[in-house]
Amino acid sequence: MTGTPFEIPDELRRRMRYLPEAGPAEREAFIAEARAFTEEHGTAALAAGLGPVTRLKWFLAGAGRTEELLALIRHDREFPSAYRIKGLRRPRPDIPGVDLSSVPAEIAVLRKDEIPLRAKATSIDWEDGALRIRGYAFLRNVAVPGRPRLPRFAWLSQPGERRRIRLPLRARTEPQATLDSRQPLHCFDGSGFEITVDPARLRGEGGLRTGNWTLTLGVPGPHLLRRGGIAPGQVGREGHPFTRDLGDGYQLVCEPSKGRLRITVRRCAARVEAAEFGGGALRLELSARKEPELLRVVCEGGGEPDREYPLAAADGGPGRWSAELPLDGMAAPGADAATRHLRPIVVFADGTEERPAAGPSLVPAERALGSGRELAVVVTGTGLANLAERTAGPVVDSAEWSGGDLVLSGSYSDPGRPMGLVLRHGERFEEVRLPFEAPGGRFTVRIAPERIPSFGDEVPLRKGRWYLRVRPEGERGADRDVPLRIRTDLLDGVPKPLPGVHRAFRLDRRFHDLLFIASEKPLPIDAQGPYRQRLLREEFTAAAKREPLREAVLYNNFGGRQYSDSPRAVHEELVRRGVEVEHLWTVADQQAVPPEGVRAVEWKSREWYEALARSRYIVTNTNGGFGEWFAKREGQVVVQTWHGTPLKRIGADLRGTVKANEAYIASLPHQSRQWDVFVSPNTFATPVLKNAFAYEGEMLESGYPRNDLFHAPEEERRARAERTRRLIGIPEGRRVVLYAPTLRDDQRHSGKRFKLDLRVDLEAAEKELGADHVLLVRKHGRVVDSVPGAGEGFVFDVSAYPDIADLFLITDVLVTDYSSSFFDFAHSGRPMLFFTYDLEHYRDTLRGFYFDFAERAPGPLIRTSEELVRSIRDIDAVAEEHRERYAAFVRDFCDPSHGRAAAEVVDRMLELGGR
Repeated sequence: MTGTPFEIPDELRRRMRYLPEAGPAEREAFIAEARAFTEEHGTAALAAGLGPVTRLKWFLAGAGRTEELLALIRHDREFPSAYRIKGLRRPRPDIPGVDLSSVPAEIAVLRKDEIPLRAKATSIDWEDGALRIRGYAFLRNVAVPGRPRLPRFAWLSQPGERRRIRLPLRARTEPQATLDSRQPLHCFDGSGFEITVDPARLRGEGGLRTGNWTLTLGVPGPHLLRRGGIAPGQVGREGHPFTRDLGDGYQLVCEPSKGRLRITVRRCAARVEAAEFGGGALRLELSARKEPELLRVVCEGGGEPDREYPLAAADGGPGRWSAELPLDGMAAPGADAATRHLRPIVVFADGTEERPAAGPSLVPAERALGSGRELAVVVTGTGLANLAERTAGPVVDSAEWSGGDLVLSGSYSDPGRPMGLVLRHGERFEEVRLPFEAPGGRFTVRIAPERIPSFGDEVPLRKGRWYLRVRPEGERGADRDVPLRIRTDLLDGVPKPLPGVHRAFRLDRRFHDLLFIASEKPLPIDAQGPYRQRLLREEFTAAAKREPLREAVLYNNFGGRQYSDSPRAVHEELVRRGVEVEHLWTVADQQAVPPEGVRAVEWKSREWYEALARSRYIVTNTNGGFGEWFAKREGQVVVQTWHGTPLKRIGADLRGTVKANEAYIASLPHQSRQWDVFVSPNTFATPVLKNAFAYEGEMLESGYPRNDLFHAPEEERRARAERTRRLIGIPEGRRVVLYAPTLRDDQRHSGKRFKLDLRVDLEAAEKELGADHVLLVRKHGRVVDSVPGAGEGFVFDVSAYPDIADLFLITDVLVTDYSSSFFDFAHSGRPMLFFTYDLEHYRDTLRGFYFDFAERAPGPLIRTSEELVRSIRDIDAVAEEHRERYAAFVRDFCDPSHGRAAAEVVDRMLELGGR
C-alpha cells in the first residue's frame, strides 16, 4: 500500500456511475476489474486520494460487496454528497444499507476537513451604537433543524496576542442556510446567529485599540469544537467593506480579507473634508491632526510618475489645509480606457505619510475631462478618499421606490453623448432597453420592474440580477456600456427593498458602487432549494393525493416558459367546446401570461404540486420536471404531446454514445407508464418516439395540435398574422426572415446555460436585405445571450414571443439548422434554408440523426453567411430548385395534416376521463 493519490480511469468511473442499470454479467465484470484496480493501489491510496463517499464506493467494489455498493450509489444519486453522520470523536457516514463496522477506519472515518464549517454573513448593520453581523454557521452534513443544543461562540483576537474578546452571540432562525447548502437531505434553519461587536469592548488604557482583529466562530460537533471565520456575502453590505466613523478620528471597518470577515480599527491623521471643481482644477480641503507638507497623488499599478501638490492653510480654523490639482493632463487617451485609480497620500512634516480618510461632510463629485472621460472624487469601501479617472458615466444620488417603480436621479458629466439605458441580466445576458436623457447634466429614469412590456403583455423582470448601464447610441453590443454607479457617500442607502405585488425586488450594489436590480424568486423560501422541494414532493404531495380529484386540467408547456404549443391548442379546443373544467397553466418565473379564464400556477410551487396531485387531467409537452418521483393516481389522465418530430437522437436511442445517461434511460419505462396517451406528429415519428421513451401505451397519431393553425380559416390566420406583426413592430411591406437555430451542446456558459453561436454576419445582411426585409431571431429556450443589434430596425429578438406558431404565420423564409421547427413549418409550404455551418461536427460528434438529413432536407444546406444572404435575396429561384424535395419531405413527415389534431386529442382525453 503506497498511499499515493491516483486517478480513476474515466471508463471505470462511468461504469461505477451506472452500475445499478447494468445487468448481472456487467456487474460481475465490473466488480472483478474494480477489485484488481483497488488491490493495485491499496487502501491507503483510496483514503488519501478520494472523498468520503467515493473512497467508500471503491472500497466496497474492491471487496465485492455489490449490494451495499448499489445502495450507496442510489443514496448518493438521491442525496449527492449528503449523508447523516454518526459519532463525535470518530465520525462516520450513516448510510442505509451500508455496514461500516468491517470497513477500515481510514476509509470510514471522516476527517476534520471533510466536515468543514460553513459560516456566512447575510447582513451587516450598525444598530444602537454597535456592529451587528447576522448570518449562519453549520458543519457540513450535521443538520441543525432547530435551536442548537450546544452553545456556539464568537470572539475577536489580534495576531500575536493570546487575549480574546468574547462577543455576544444570539441564535436565530435562518432559512437561507438550508437554501445555500444546495442539498436535499438536511435542514440547517436553526444555524442562524447574530453577533454584536460593541466598539467599547475594543478600548485599551489609552482609548480604542487600533489594528486588525480576527473574527472567529466556534461550533461544537464531530471532532469537538470547530473554529473558523465568517465568509462575506457577494453583494450589498455583507459583500463589501462596511465603515463607521467612531469620532475623534477613529474608524471601524468590517471587511472581507482572505475569504473571511475581519474588524479593523484605525485612527486617521488626515481627512478630506470637501472637494470642489472649478477654474480648471480640483480643490481638496483637508483636516489634519499634525502638520502636513504636501499632497502626493499616486496611480495604482504604477506606469506613470507621482504628482505632488503643495498644501496651504485654509479657512475653517487650525488644522485645515487645501490643495489645487490642475485637471490638464489628467485624462487617459481614449474614452473606453480602463479606470485609473489615483491615490491621494498626505506627506507630513515629520516624514510620515498616510492615505486620508473621507470626512463625513465630503460629497463625491465628478467633472468631465473631454473625450468621454471624467475625474471623480470617490469614497472607497474602507472609508478612504480616492480619485478615479474613468469613462464618463451616470452617478445616482437619489434612489426611491415610488408606486412600485424605481426612480433614480443623478448627475452625468458628459450629457452631450447620446445614450440609452440598458438593464442587462447578470447570467442570461438578456436586455431590457429604456430611454435615457440628461439635459443639463441631470437625469431621472423610472423603471417598473413588475411591468416590463413583452409583445403586448407585461411581465416582471426575470429572476436574477439586472445590472444598470447606459449604451452609446448605435452600439450593437455591450462592449462599450458604462455602468450606473451610486454616489459613494450613499452606499449605506442600499440595499433598498421593494415587497412588490407578485414578487419582491431590491436595489443593490456589487463591485463597490455598481447598481443592479435584484428580481427575487417568485417562490416563497419554504418552497425553494432541493431540501424543501423534496419535502413538497414526498410529504405535501402525498397528503394532497388523499384529497378528491378536481375537475381541472393542469397544463405544462416547456416547464412553464410560455402559453403556446400543443397544450395551448388543447386548451383552446376545450374552451371552444365549453367543457366545464378548471384550467391551470404552469408558469415559470411569472414569464408566461395565460389568457383570461386560466389560473396561473407557479412551477414547483406548493399550488403546483397540489394541482399535480388533484387535477383529473394533465397535459404536458415534456417529461422534464416529472421524474421518477411522479406517479399518477387512479382516475387521472395524462396526455403527453411532446414538442417536435425528432431529427436528433433522443432518450434511449442515445444508449451506447457518450451522451447516454443510463440512469435517465433506465427511468424512462416508469416515466412513460404515467402517460395514458402519447401524441405523435406523423407516421415517421410514431415508432421513433415509442422506442426513444420505452413507451408501451397508446399512441395517438393525430398530428400536433399546434399545427392545426395552418388549417385554420383564412380570416383567423390573417388576423393573428396582423396582430403578430403589430406586436413585434414590423414595418409595413417588409418580408420576414425567421432564424430559429437549435443550441450547440458544446457551446455553453455553464450547466444548462448555452451560448448563442451566431454565425450570421448581421451587418452584411442588413446592408443587402435591410431595405425590404427584417430578420427575426428566435433563440433556443436554453440559449441565454442577447442578440446583437436587436431593436435597431432590421434585427428583432423574438425569443420571448409566446408562440412560434404566430411567427410561422408571418414568416416568408425560415432559416434554421437541426431544430425540429422545420418539420412544423413544412405545413406552410413556404421556403426554408438550412444554415448548417457545422453539419459534420454536429451530426457525428454531438448528436447523430435518425435519417440522412443532407439527402432529405426540404431546402439547401448552406455553409457561409454570405451564401445565406444571397439565398434569401434569390429565394424564389432557390425554392423552385428544391420544389420536388420539399414535396417529398411533406409526404414523408407531414402526414396527418388535416387541422383536427386538437379535436382528436380532446376527444380521447375526455373519453379516458369518463366524459
